[in-house]
Amino acid sequence: MIRMASWHGALASLKRTAQRWLDEWWRLVYLGALILVLMLSPASYSRENRRVLALHMYANTAPILVGFTVLCALVTLVLTRIVLATALSYGLSQYALQVVIRVLVLELIPLTAALFVALRCTIPDGAELALMQASGGLEALRRRGIDPVRQEVLPRVTAGIFSTVTLAALSCVVALVLAYLAAYGFTVSGFAGYTRLFGQVFNPAVTLIFVLKTLFFSLAVSLIPMASALYGMTGHKTRTGAELRALVRMFAVILLIEVASLVGNYY
Repeated sequence: MIRMASWHGALASLKRTAQRWLDEWWRLVYLGALILVLMLSPASYSRENRRVLALHMYANTAPILVGFTVLCALVTLVLTRIVLATALSYGLSQYALQVVIRVLVLELIPLTAALFVALRCTIPDGAELALMQASGGLEALRRRGIDPVRQEVLPRVTAGIFSTVTLAALSCVVALVLAYLAAYGFTVSGFAGYTRLFGQVFNPAVTLIFVLKTLFFSLAVSLIPMASALYGMTGHKTRTGAELRALVRMFAVILLIEVASLVGNYY
């Protein structure tokens, strides 16, 4: 009887955990759909909302844009020189730039940009929103007839998406230019071969996967902290608790996106 009771208790606990897990992901999907509807609604772009949106986009992008681009430039130069030297020693120099483009541009830069924006911008934004939720600030907006999702959540999500895509796009361009300069120097003699190599790597299927991966990364790092702030505050009333909760969930989603992109690119 005791063993049967323990089994029933374990099953009930497992059921509650699964139900809570499904509820959390359903709320995330619901928030994403709601944000998409608000993005497409003209009412979301009144003069006051446009000002708030512009401020969030600037605050999430401008302070980190130069630093992240410089960091990617340094990594590109170092990685390109290492790969070129290694490939030359093994007689595989014709594959060196292709390896650099695949590893750096296709994989590392979008992933790094998403994590960088998450740690510097969206997770702190989500923790700030969680504190507003816990202190009653969002409820106060509702009592004044203001939609808190439109007023507070939409600008933060849009700014996170914009920042991630901007950092990834600009850093990829800089990486491609520096990889060419590291391989050929300040000459146009290798431009034809480099563009042909670029076309071989970025075929239509790979380009589509790259664009979708970057977009999904930006959605993950922007939506998950806000969903955790709005719906996941039970037992996490502090800023640190909200950040850790969003961070764990976000890493799981980013890992799944990265694995899916690797399968699409190489299998």
